[in-house]
Amino acid sequence: MGLRQTREWRIFYEGFWTNNASFRMMLGLCSTLAVTNSVRNSIAMSFGVIFVLISSSTIISLMRAIIPARVRMAVFMMVISTFTIVVDQILKAYYPDVSESLGPYVGLIITNCIVMGRAEAFAISNPVFPSIIDALAVATGYAFSLVLLATVRELLGFGTFFGFTVLGTWWTPWVIMILPPGAFFVLGLYIWLLRSISKEES
Repeated sequence: MGLRQTREWRIFYEGFWTNNASFRMMLGLCSTLAVTNSVRNSIAMSFGVIFVLISSSTIISLMRAIIPARVRMAVFMMVISTFTIVVDQILKAYYPDVSESLGPYVGLIITNCIVMGRAEAFAISNPVFPSIIDALAVATGYAFSLVLLATVRELLGFGTFFGFTVLGTWWTPWVIMILPPGAFFVLGLYIWLLRSISKEES
């Protein structure tokens, strides 16, 4: 059996590409639009979501047989909030400037519909290993979308990439790119491009 025929590959491909949270499902857009004016902030948020999503999906999958159906959402919130607090405290302790730049959006991972959605749609009804694959796929797909958006917005809005000047003093920054309208414009452009590519592949 080839790699692309395995269940694990299908789970990963669907989570990363077919059902990409930002570009396909339009989930988690609040943080997607808010933190993508900087590649550095996008990477920090990406690692936070990757850690929280994989950790919470693992724990929920391990506990799936003992979580009562009527309180499962409360349990999900407790598990997710625990790992979100860990991320928030690490950023505040070791990367205070990044924590300040991200503002409240790290804490809002608790209510991020991507994280909660994978707990409800997959982890609660699947074994641990597939749940980890699903969480990794969805989280890296989310990270992929954040970095793509941030690359364009930071480059055009500041003339920099990861804080380093790229375009030089001759470049006149497009201020709109670091504002909400710029985020919506770049997101819409990417959605159009990626869906066009998907049509060509099908």
